[in-house]
Amino acid sequence: MTDAASGGDASGGGGGAIVGDGGAADANRIPATTYKETWASVDTHPPAPEWFQDAKFGLWYHWGAFSVAAYGSEWYPRNMFHSGSPEYNHHLATFGDPYGNWPYHNFLNGANDKAGTFTKFAPKLKSDGGNFDPNEWAQLFLDAGAKMAGPVAEHHDGFSMWKSTCNEWNSVSKGPGLDLAAQFAAAYRAKGLKFLVSTHTAYNFTGYYQYVPAQTDPSLKKLYGQMAKADEEQLWLCEQKELIDLYQPDYMWHDFNVPQISEATRLAYLAYYYNRGIDWGKEVVVSFNDGFNKNGEVQQVERGGYADITNPFWLCEDSISQTTWCYTQGMSYYSGKALLHSLIDRVSKNGALLLNIAPMADGTIPQAQKDALLTMGSWLKPNGEAIYATRAWVKFGEGPTKLGTGGFSTPVEATAQDIRFTRNKANTALYAIGLGWPGSNQAVITTLKSPAFDTSTITDVTFIGGGSCTWTQDATGLKVNLPAQQANNLGYAVKISFSATIPKLN
Repeated sequence: MTDAASGGDASGGGGGAIVGDGGAADANRIPATTYKETWASVDTHPPAPEWFQDAKFGLWYHWGAFSVAAYGSEWYPRNMFHSGSPEYNHHLATFGDPYGNWPYHNFLNGANDKAGTFTKFAPKLKSDGGNFDPNEWAQLFLDAGAKMAGPVAEHHDGFSMWKSTCNEWNSVSKGPGLDLAAQFAAAYRAKGLKFLVSTHTAYNFTGYYQYVPAQTDPSLKKLYGQMAKADEEQLWLCEQKELIDLYQPDYMWHDFNVPQISEATRLAYLAYYYNRGIDWGKEVVVSFNDGFNKNGEVQQVERGGYADITNPFWLCEDSISQTTWCYTQGMSYYSGKALLHSLIDRVSKNGALLLNIAPMADGTIPQAQKDALLTMGSWLKPNGEAIYATRAWVKFGEGPTKLGTGGFSTPVEATAQDIRFTRNKANTALYAIGLGWPGSNQAVITTLKSPAFDTSTITDVTFIGGGSCTWTQDATGLKVNLPAQQANNLGYAVKISFSATIPKLN
């Protein structure tokens, strides 16, 4: 990941703020029957198909050789070569000289650290006596309420977490000797989850390894991003096509610096993936920070979101920790409640949340991370009707707490005065989601006060997970009496059903 928001691209694929209402345009879009390698063609691709807008919540993880040191962040491979940095000093003291006997690729090939302990990224399956079980990960993600999941298939470090013929630095030839992408694809699809992969390779050869000395070995030049630009681009495209053909991902996520890849190569990738989706008979998704555009792909916001409903459909990418995207010793965590409220807020604003966790190098998911995910799942299981397969209403919500306004905004726990709205796709039911439990057991929804909101066509007000609620309306709001025995400090959801479409808000 990056420490700052990435810029756009003047070519026709670009980043930047999302403005305007793309809903009508998307609904009327006619996708190509065969995509050509032009913006005019790939821009006809629907960026967020129905399944993606329905899913709302995905999980992925920064896990790889950079997890072994468990120090600093997933940028350890870069910073360990930066003389004088904390990572450099840690590496020198713990493993050895990064410029001499202990370069980064020792984590892939294996070598003794200074204590004499053999050190290597080599998670073993539980069936082989280790701690790594992709089926357990899949069940955890399902229990957390996720609808899609997958790995960081390749981070900036240039190590492919799959059986690659493009890149000899891969998880079958090196490290664990396992096709990790295949393991995950099988496990997640068996649980009904959509499969995603993320690639961060564009920065591998455009700055990540800037402190690494010039290599003479051709293979090490490949790992450390020191090949000629044409060769680097060929490798990038080869790897994207390989992931597509081997694992048929439903969704491909891209990190920043994609504009450093030539426009022709980017278009070749998009056309290839979209055409393979046609071959498979399924709708696929690409999301991006930069280098593509909102016509055919989904814009990401790193660690943040928007202050209001934003079109077209967008994605928030965030991590379970403020300090790191990969596992580090002593890392801090956001609460499950804060992460849940972040998800609800993004959904109310026409977005989705892709949340990163940080497994340990041996494949163990720390209990604190499990607890946070299961907290989210404990609320989503009974209340998911108000989240999944919903759409944003005309107003995202009310209350004092500002959530996700801008990039790099910290998830926080909201209050009982904070409410977020969603609606069903038929526009006949409005969901009011309280982000806390009112002390009086009465929800007061000020947005729906008299005379701003007409209640004459309400047929029922239901507590999600329970029965009908009594309600009244006055100039202070719609007042819904909640069942006291259902009190939950994570929040609640009520469904307001109408005999016709939801009335307009005056």
